[in-house]
Amino acid sequence: MLNASFTSVVDMFLHRVGSTPDATAMWGKKNDAWYALTWSEVDEQVREIACGLHALGIEAEQRASILSGTRPEWVAIDIGILCAAGCTTTIYPSNTPDECVYILNDSESQFCFAENQEQVEKLLSVRDQLPHLKRVIVIDGADEDDFQISLTGLQALGKAWYEENPSQYESRMQGVEASQLATLIYTSGTTGPPKGVMLTHDNWVFESEAMDKLAVLQPEDKHYLFLPLAHAFAKVLEIGFIRLGVPTVVDGDIDNLVDNLMETRPTVMGAVPRIFEKAYNKVITGATEAGGAKLRIFNWSMEIGREVSALRQQGKEPKGVLALQYKIADKMVFSKLKARFGGRIKYFVSGGAPLSKEIAEFFHAADILVLEGYGLTESSAASFVNRPREYRFGTVGLPAPGVRVEIAEDGEVLLGGRGIMKGYYNKEQATAEALTEEGWLRTGDIGSIEDGFLRITDRKKDIIVTAGGKNIAPQNFENTLKASSKWVSQVVMHGDKRAFCVALVSIDFEAVSAWAEKEGLSGKSYAELASLPAVHDMVWTDVEQINTKRSSYERVKKIHLMSHEISQQSGELTPTLKVKRRVVESNAKEILDGLYAE
Repeated sequence: MLNASFTSVVDMFLHRVGSTPDATAMWGKKNDAWYALTWSEVDEQVREIACGLHALGIEAEQRASILSGTRPEWVAIDIGILCAAGCTTTIYPSNTPDECVYILNDSESQFCFAENQEQVEKLLSVRDQLPHLKRVIVIDGADEDDFQISLTGLQALGKAWYEENPSQYESRMQGVEASQLATLIYTSGTTGPPKGVMLTHDNWVFESEAMDKLAVLQPEDKHYLFLPLAHAFAKVLEIGFIRLGVPTVVDGDIDNLVDNLMETRPTVMGAVPRIFEKAYNKVITGATEAGGAKLRIFNWSMEIGREVSALRQQGKEPKGVLALQYKIADKMVFSKLKARFGGRIKYFVSGGAPLSKEIAEFFHAADILVLEGYGLTESSAASFVNRPREYRFGTVGLPAPGVRVEIAEDGEVLLGGRGIMKGYYNKEQATAEALTEEGWLRTGDIGSIEDGFLRITDRKKDIIVTAGGKNIAPQNFENTLKASSKWVSQVVMHGDKRAFCVALVSIDFEAVSAWAEKEGLSGKSYAELASLPAVHDMVWTDVEQINTKRSSYERVKKIHLMSHEISQQSGELTPTLKVKRRVVESNAKEILDGLYAE
């Protein structure tokens, strides 16, 4: 564990560069080939970017946005902005032009780093609506005019500026204070327009200190970062690997994630639950389709794995016959699953949304530990996490060092500590609603604490109150169905102020297509598959199994299979793969009304 205490992220970065200048900082991929950067090489990029921004006239705490996927340049640009005493504003590359306009204008960003010409075109299409934006810096681009400059052009500008003003660059960095604004992250907007969360240098330094003490990331690890760096979960992992000097693969190509994991063979990775849900469904579908002896071997292996999992959750290890059986199960089944993640994963860290307990237990039975964590953008992301040797499935773990927690009378989780945001940018009323006078953050989540472990039961705003006055936490049913049904991709339970509950379901296209092919129904579209009565019946069978274990008022009485996938493209999923419940319900209003009218 490091003993150094830092004033700012800039201070922390310079300490890292000075401590391990020749060590590998990051790997990236370009033209299908991996390349490595040392900390001294990253430092050179950072200095040129920061000085380039100085040449363009950036001022202290002035916002510079990054509109790009996850890649090494994102990290260098982010730290470059901070070393120039500026503030990074994050934008997802999947954001529409109108969403970009909202964030750029609300944050009053003066500069925007755009990944490529596709992202530049978004900005050009709305240029007349961006009064604050002075310059666009294109990461992969060469065209330059009064509006845009290439990243290499900015770096050349910075190199020349530094040669003339070396002391000014140093003094600007040294002048960055703990309370200074470092990052403006916009909430995903599941319940309304995004709000800019103001996070200071001290917020991030606090998080880095907590990660140091937790030792979830260690210098000897090989870390894989694919999550969108526009999100607080990925951002805190970025801060962590800088603080601790953990060599990190930085590549956001989710389409080739499995291949990249097998090529790079990391030991630790953060991911959102959807990654584990999809992997789980693929494994179950594959085993079922194989049938015969292969299915029997799979089921036997999982039974042995669950026995070992139960022991390990008690801090024990298998012995004798069970240990031998587990070794056989690992060789025949588990090793193949682990190989898809590179074969060296010690554990995953899951965050960004609730992880089903059933899925966490499944992976643990297969010798893959998934540590669920919890936090909000407003709390600098990492507030709770299960530890490698202290974990409890179905909970989000123990509080990170320095995090304070209370449970309000209505069950809402309140958080305190140095990780809590400064407030929402230019939104005093919203800030007052989120923060108590004592500085507690109202998370909006309902939860309870058991032996120090926090269990989140639902979002306060998502609680369904039926016409009969019964309170229902929809995530319970939704997560259980996603974990137990290989046919299901996403679920939205509905029933607020209604006589009973129903559910909107999007099918898992891959699993249902495989079934359809066996039934002689290959080549059908998503909508055609979802409309088949047989598919409805398969999903309904899984729903009924869940219903038998629930009180009558909690049961889902009807389902509707949606004609399209709940996705970012449909506008019903956030960039971090959270369902926009209100948007889905609004889009399906007539369908929902019809389910109750029947």
